Amino acid sequence: MDTLKISLFKYKNIFMVYDRNVEQYALKLGKYPSFAITADEEHKTMDTVMDICRWLLAQKADKGALLLAVGGGTTSDIAGFAASIYKRGIRYANVPTTLLAQVDAAIGGKTGVNLDGFKNMLGVIRQPEFVHITPKPLETLPEEQFLEGAAEMLKTFIICDKDNNYRNAVSALSVAYDEKLMSPLIKAAGKAKKKIVKKDPEEKGERRVLNLGHTYAHAIEWCSKGTISHGKAVAMGIIKAAEKSEEKGIAAVGLAEKLREDFRYCGLQTVCPYSEAELQAAIEQDKKNKDGKLNFVFIEKIGKVTVKKI
Repeated sequence: MDTLKISLFKYKNIFMVYDRNVEQYALKLGKYPSFAITADEEHKTMDTVMDICRWLLAQKADKGALLLAVGGGTTSDIAGFAASIYKRGIRYANVPTTLLAQVDAAIGGKTGVNLDGFKNMLGVIRQPEFVHITPKPLETLPEEQFLEGAAEMLKTFIICDKDNNYRNAVSALSVAYDEKLMSPLIKAAGKAKKKIVKKDPEEKGERRVLNLGHTYAHAIEWCSKGTISHGKAVAMGIIKAAEKSEEKGIAAVGLAEKLREDFRYCGLQTVCPYSEAELQAAIEQDKKNKDGKLNFVFIEKIGKVTVKKI
């Protein structure tokens, strides 16, 4: 709490948007004007963004305001987008309360909402003032939600593996939550993503590697009509990317099976229930498509990936 208060000290007009599921935690952060949202894929729409903007207007929030987003990745996506368009942009900051948000979603400035079931079709890239990461909310995070972030953490270390972080993450994720084991890994994952984003904030080059597994993941989510969560879809999508990497001769045979075994060890689902034909329609609508080409992230080996147009 103290470090967050220090970060917020210079902001005079603070408004908070939080996920209803973390209300008890959020309201302890300070006595700020607050707005609760239902942070799920069904409500990750422009309607929710407009509700936040109307609330800010009713609160007479001006250009000097700071919007504090407290919750998981869906919360930071929605609140960050609202802050980015309200009065042509006000400042915002993230207090991520899930593993997925702490290692991925709340970092990097991507904001957005879904459109007609298609993932994050509307959005902008706008960097938060800061991201406050604390292990406190993770202590009571349900196992199902904890696993949502496991796939994103493993994804980061497949892209950039230093100090044996990938193997350490597999070990830590396979047992009950242990702050001593997880804290350095969360810090390492966030640091790795931040470094990539800093080099390419607008996702015109190197940052594209962070989309590993997501081309298939978003298609899986669309095909499932929301019954398969983002984290689960990312795990399946990474395995699909590994299989494609082997097919193209980019990765050595056996990589996909190795990753599959590791992911299962962590409790992640690895088998995609949809055929390539079923996934194709959604992949064609992927927001990263340009001129009929898609930048696809292939895996060469753990710690090294490559982006190629397909």
